[in-house]
Amino acid sequence: MPVSYLRNLPALAWVALSATGSLALPAAAQSEGVSNGLAGAYLAGRAATYESDFSAAADYYTRALVRDPANPVLMENVIFAQLAQGNVKRAIPVAKRLAESGVRSQVGNIVLVGAQVLAQDYQAIIERDREARQIHPLVDGLLDAWAHMGAGSVDDALVAFDAIAKQEGLRPFADYHKALALASAGNYGGAEALFAAEDGKLTRMSRRAALARIEIQSQLGENALALATLDEAFGGGFDPTLADMRQRLEAGEALGFNIASTAQDGIAEVFFTLAAVMNGEAANDFVLMYARMAAALSPEHVDAVLLSAELLDQLGRYELSITTYKQVPRAHPDYYAAEMGRAEALRRAAKPDAAVEVLEQLVGEFPTLPQVSISLGDLLRQQEDYAGAVAAYDTALEHMPESSGSRWFLLYARGISLERLSQWPRAEADFRAALALRPDSPQVLNYLGYSLVEKEDKLDEALDMIERAVAARPDSGYIVDSLGWVLYRLGRYDEAVAHMERAVELMPVDPVVNDHLGDVYWAVGRQREAEFQWKRALSFIRSGEGDGEADPDRIRSKLDIGLDAVLQQEGAKPLHFANEG
Repeated sequence: MPVSYLRNLPALAWVALSATGSLALPAAAQSEGVSNGLAGAYLAGRAATYESDFSAAADYYTRALVRDPANPVLMENVIFAQLAQGNVKRAIPVAKRLAESGVRSQVGNIVLVGAQVLAQDYQAIIERDREARQIHPLVDGLLDAWAHMGAGSVDDALVAFDAIAKQEGLRPFADYHKALALASAGNYGGAEALFAAEDGKLTRMSRRAALARIEIQSQLGENALALATLDEAFGGGFDPTLADMRQRLEAGEALGFNIASTAQDGIAEVFFTLAAVMNGEAANDFVLMYARMAAALSPEHVDAVLLSAELLDQLGRYELSITTYKQVPRAHPDYYAAEMGRAEALRRAAKPDAAVEVLEQLVGEFPTLPQVSISLGDLLRQQEDYAGAVAAYDTALEHMPESSGSRWFLLYARGISLERLSQWPRAEADFRAALALRPDSPQVLNYLGYSLVEKEDKLDEALDMIERAVAARPDSGYIVDSLGWVLYRLGRYDEAVAHMERAVELMPVDPVVNDHLGDVYWAVGRQREAEFQWKRALSFIRSGEGDGEADPDRIRSKLDIGLDAVLQQEGAKPLHFANEG
């Protein structure tokens, strides 16, 4: 069974967290800042925080804090801005000052715990004031347990893990971390027993849980069992990390236990666990606090680094995301994933050429990894380098298993590129091969059907394809437009009207759809409405640019001399008006 994501587990207790994400500041604190003459730096910091510009936010709030060093609101914001950048050491002094002031702060407490872990002061974590230093019920309990491990008391740690397991919805997390703790203490048999319970349910908790169990089984000398676990958890999908594990297991090598071999790694895993749970549910900047702390405590925790970079990308902090992706060393098996993420961040930062360069180099390093070639092909297709896209897709298809469930989409994408290169026979072959694998795909049915309509070839078959696509996606403007257009091409003008009107309702500012509706109106004798739609289509085309099929010069000709005359000039067949006679 494939591995599921942590956040899909039921009954999660994290709902009580500040799920709104950003650290909202009380109005009283804002007023205090203004009254102390801090308005400029404070408001600039607020604006930077709103834009997720953490570097600028840290700078502005620090300037304000120099003028008002006892202001807890400013301290909290400095801590958050530094942590969001990964600057934990810069956040620690401010977090200590905030704690000394008696203010309870979640982000401050996260940094304080991080400071104690980095100092290996586990006793301080055990003895902390739980009420004043609260972070989250799950986090606090797991911190206690791992701190006991760090202090050398395995028995106390196990008692703490078992106490967490009794709380509603928290048992999977408690058992997962208890298994890691047992393994870190060399009790691999006890750890495997936890993973094996309930038909291996814990193994399916996350990718990292599956990897941990595989390492534990290998430490027990059960490489054959570890290989079976690898196959069950990941099926046929093998990235470099999994391929490396398989090769070493098959060679009889004992894998090291690396997921959480120390208490510090265990606490890093605590923060990553919460980040993984909240990812996609809580606000990105809120999740970022946990991911950044995990990476700070365990720099080799590549999953935490990758999650931090992904969150920064989603927040629009592309340069910081790119820098974070580059933290993954070239020798690490997940280097390819970091480089693919960096390429995506470069693309989103409007640097497509740099993104292409990254992916081209990556294809050279990982020529047999289909997802790298697919990413390159998709990017080149977006840049309208269709020849380059076809070459990249060729490489991907060469190395993709015939049984892969995504092979149909790759054929579809290559077919689009070939169609744009006017290599229709090859394109049609790809589309039909994609349909053979996914017969009811509305994307493929629509694209192939529409292309046949434009080529005035196999129109009856095209109509059947598009009708099936519309049945699957009745609210897709592009697909409904295709149905109206094929009916128009078949001379069934009256039937085309309702579908084209519906397409315009779904995509009111699309120039192609409005242009098509104009043609359909003209075909049924509604010339004035046709002219209105053509004018609308023109208004949606940016000056000096066409939009694929919406040719502004051709639309102007239709407005000047009418569609019949334009068709005559083009040597096309005349329209047969439905209302003639």
